[in-house]
Amino acid sequence: MLGKVFKAYDIRATYPKPLNEKLSWQIGYAIAQYLVEQATNAGHDDPMMRNIAVGHDMRKSSPSLSKALRQGMRDFGAHVIDLGLVDTPFVSFAINHLGCCGGVQVTASHNPANYNGFKIGKIDAKPVGMTTGLDDVRRYAAMVDRDKLQPRHGREEERDLWAEYREHVLRFLDPMLVDGRKSLHVVVDASNGMAGTMLPKVFGEAKGLKITRLNFDNSTGEFEHEPNPLVESNLKQLQEKVRAVKADVGICFDGDADRCVAVDEAGHTIGCDILTAWLAQAMLRSHPGSAVAYDLRSSKAVPEAIVAAGGRPVRGRVGHVFMKQLLAETGACFGGELSGHFYFRDNFNADSGAIAFALLAGELARSKQPLSRLVAPFRTYAQSGEINFENEEPAGAIEALKAAWPDAKIDMLDGITIDNGSWWMNVRMSNTEPLLRLNLEARDAAAVKARVAEVAPHLGKRVAH
Repeated sequence: MLGKVFKAYDIRATYPKPLNEKLSWQIGYAIAQYLVEQATNAGHDDPMMRNIAVGHDMRKSSPSLSKALRQGMRDFGAHVIDLGLVDTPFVSFAINHLGCCGGVQVTASHNPANYNGFKIGKIDAKPVGMTTGLDDVRRYAAMVDRDKLQPRHGREEERDLWAEYREHVLRFLDPMLVDGRKSLHVVVDASNGMAGTMLPKVFGEAKGLKITRLNFDNSTGEFEHEPNPLVESNLKQLQEKVRAVKADVGICFDGDADRCVAVDEAGHTIGCDILTAWLAQAMLRSHPGSAVAYDLRSSKAVPEAIVAAGGRPVRGRVGHVFMKQLLAETGACFGGELSGHFYFRDNFNADSGAIAFALLAGELARSKQPLSRLVAPFRTYAQSGEINFENEEPAGAIEALKAAWPDAKIDMLDGITIDNGSWWMNVRMSNTEPLLRLNLEARDAAAVKARVAEVAPHLGKRVAH
């Protein structure tokens, strides 16, 4: 069962099979063992370094899975701080605010309602992925036998940190929106997820924010639409509402509210790399000369915009584990991924949908132009979007791509990136499926279409959207 629930970046599966309360206890014990060992090995002897912060989302299975997980942690001897019903970035905040050895959010993010899982952070909320500790957790979980161990009876307490979390997030919101000197009309689609809890608690008293709510009710654990804002069809309701009420912007959050996507005043979706380019201008005003991180699927407009604003672009691998590490290594003030994760140095290098929302709202309220016009200068290239291809031998296909364009600039930072000057592409292997993922960019749509047709035969069978 363990092999079916451990993924590249977190633990995730359908409930109750293979993920259930029995397995949750086992994983909780293993997480506690790993986090406490990490703290001890790093020389932390503070008693707080046996504390683990645990939150959960609104899925029907989350309370019982969280309870079993916490019991496993306590049986190892760790002390648990139960945060209750919170968004995923809340857990990262709590780890740092309380000085814990780590934390866990019970969530399946954007997956359907019958899924659940665990996102783990260690000291300083550094992410735990397969290459950064998750393999150890899996190994520990495989070795534990509940029937043969003597429980150590760690403590548990409930903590309400919403006031502290609100204060932290609102540092990123323009004070004139807080006190009403500026105003902004935003339509927010909470996707029946944790944004439905977070938005009212954090931004409810910001006098300048008029928020029209869509899908805020998360009491049933079900979704009006799939809680994945990267799928264009999931934005239809938001787009229609923005146009109907003549809002300034629309924001759609994913299930656990660590990602968000924006649509402009006309309801047109803005790519998250284009948002990164625009928001980088604001961050570099506050942190002149700083590095800004972006994932390697992003448009060339992103590094160009960072340089133009006096910053230093740093290109990274796809995935929150790698992006958080990149911010820490480079001191970048900000980072963005095509997936809708936005990272902030002043948020412990972690991603936050709430802070991204605050930054975007402040920048838009400060400007006298509509959002479509503000992002227009960064739409200088045409993009294919991510196209998936079925391929049972993806490594061989990547080698074939090398041979097909021998004169191009090639790097293997994450999959293969081939830059031919007038166009470039990145092809990556899926972590979970026999798929190759293509992102291609050129000067215009006709060139993109032609180049995709040229590349596609090397990649396998194209998967229909």
